[in-house]
Amino acid sequence: MLLRRCTENAQLIAVVLALLVLAGCAGSASLKRPDNMQGSGGSGVPDAGARTARAIPPAVLTLFEQAAATMAGGDYVDAELRFKAFLLQYPQYPGAHVNLAIIHAGNGNDAAAEAAIDAALALQPDHPAALNQLGMLLRRNGKFLEAEAAYLKAVTVSPEYALAHYNLGVLNELYLQRLDTALRHFKTYQILVGEDKQVAMWISDLTRRVAADQRTANVTE
Repeated sequence: MLLRRCTENAQLIAVVLALLVLAGCAGSASLKRPDNMQGSGGSGVPDAGARTARAIPPAVLTLFEQAAATMAGGDYVDAELRFKAFLLQYPQYPGAHVNLAIIHAGNGNDAAAEAAIDAALALQPDHPAALNQLGMLLRRNGKFLEAEAAYLKAVTVSPEYALAHYNLGVLNELYLQRLDTALRHFKTYQILVGEDKQVAMWISDLTRRVAADQRTANVTE
């Protein structure tokens, strides 16, 4: 099951990255389950703290959208250059750093991804997408409890941040073996994004396994 989820990761990334231009904080999609939800960070709006989209200067928004469109189109080399150029002019927007973290992570450069995440969190310590990317980085390095803490902070700051709930489901099911907790987060994810047939299958499977574990525990007692 783990191998199946991992091999589907590339397809998932392409789907989610395509949403970055449209989503205010990198929304959600109908997912093929990977090992972890990757393209969850950047935002279609270059947020800066409590700044709203309407407060962002048009020139800033235009440059950011151009970079995000390039990223969504799959040209990550050009997108990286565009986001770096954007940050040279407007270094105060954490969303651009998060998008760079996604690009670096996709290239397997965890050191650069970590630096980009750190830069985003230095600007906004409670940035949900940056926290989600931090959780993914920690999970890849086998730091499961630290990853859980990052994801939990993301959903505490933004309870409707679906991708962090998804990653909490994956983490608890595959790595922490907490099936009931995984089930709860997948159900929350499903509520937030709407009906997803594949996720519904995972929820059904987890419901069966949790019930079986409970029956076994009752017999043991």
